[in-house]
Amino acid sequence: QVRLVESGGGLVQAGGSLKLSCAATGDTACIQTMGWYRQSPGKERELVATISTSGNTAYANSAKGRFTISRDNAKNTVYLQMNNLKPEDTANYYCNAKGRCERRGINGWGQGTQVTVSS
Repeated sequence: QVRLVESGGGLVQAGGSLKLSCAATGDTACIQTMGWYRQSPGKERELVATISTSGNTAYANSAKGRFTISRDNAKNTVYLQMNNLKPEDTANYYCNAKGRCERRGINGWGQGTQVTVSS
């Protein structure tokens, strides 16, 4: 099992910045890919960014150029640096971890952290 705990959300004005953190515990050696997703009321959860163990990253078009995902494997922590925030970035942000433990796959989610961007 992998448990994920997010932190760093809050209220920020448009154009401001926030840095989200997600610490993983449990079977952290099984984790391969970590990522951030977000969901607003009435909308489907969407991918924001992912990062592999080796550091390869992928971003949603809405995040490119503004958000940066990073990872500290020694600390089992993934980060999301969000710059130039926009009101449409307002959402609950969830941390995700995917991988395999022996022959079993893992797909864990954090509880979410709220990001609210005011105009």
